[in-house]
Amino acid sequence: MSHLPRALLAIPSLLLLFALPAQAWPTETMTAIGRDARRLLPGSLNRLLGARELELQQEAARLPPELAQALARDLAAGGVLQPDTLALVDGEIDEVVRLLRGGRVSEGLVRLGALLRVVADLSDPVLAAGAEGWPAGVTREYYALFAANLAKMPVVVDDPRTLELARPELGALLQSIAQRSRAQAPTIRAELVRGGRVVSHRALDYRSPAWAVASLSYSRAVTGTAATWLAIWRAARGDTTQRGRAHVVAPKPAAPQPGAGIPTPVDGTAVGGLDEPRPVIERRSLKPEAP
Repeated sequence: MSHLPRALLAIPSLLLLFALPAQAWPTETMTAIGRDARRLLPGSLNRLLGARELELQQEAARLPPELAQALARDLAAGGVLQPDTLALVDGEIDEVVRLLRGGRVSEGLVRLGALLRVVADLSDPVLAAGAEGWPAGVTREYYALFAANLAKMPVVVDDPRTLELARPELGALLQSIAQRSRAQAPTIRAELVRGGRVVSHRALDYRSPAWAVASLSYSRAVTGTAATWLAIWRAARGDTTQRGRAHVVAPKPAAPQPGAGIPTPVDGTAVGGLDEPRPVIERRSLKPEAP
């Protein structure tokens, strides 16, 4: 009997430990995030990570338990990353830089790629629901909506300057990503629960705010991942030439009609008429580069 209270106290920690991987985006979405993020990288780093895609996915699934627990705790508590959580992330970054600079390039690249897990989970509003959690069936329908429309979602780079961040600025970036996800969580609840019943994802299309949240969170994951990889790669003195570029497109005053190509994101950036199946674009509010 004397051991029972201690065992009971351990249960919440165990629940937090396994909550993050259990609820995160499906594997195919994680693969798509990594591939789209690589399009924003220098050609050499793109190829190096692409050649190790399976290895880095396996490494990402094995997020260090203490980091997984800290992320889950902070997301459940309101989406503000605590100093100890940021310190754990910084420790992972330190190890990646150490491996790369020390000549253990393959191991370092796999650890670098695995940081996708951290950024992707912070970008997912489902994980930022807070202590109230989700009604049964909501996350299933949200992820089904996401999976059914993933091929139609563009990657919108909110601010290309994010891709120029230095390593010390990554903590602020991750904090911002987590807080934006937390702010979007109520939209999922409002759209997918009506009259006390869960709405089927088949009843929602690109005009739904839930679709918009899914699209924007995907863009947040892609650009945040690319920014993280780039900052660490620069800190390790990696090659940064021949970096991928996004297309700058102008806003359109009216949304496209159903069936008229890739829809316009809620922020007003037009994406129709581009040739790629998933264009990577920038907001028009930024001054384009001189030719």
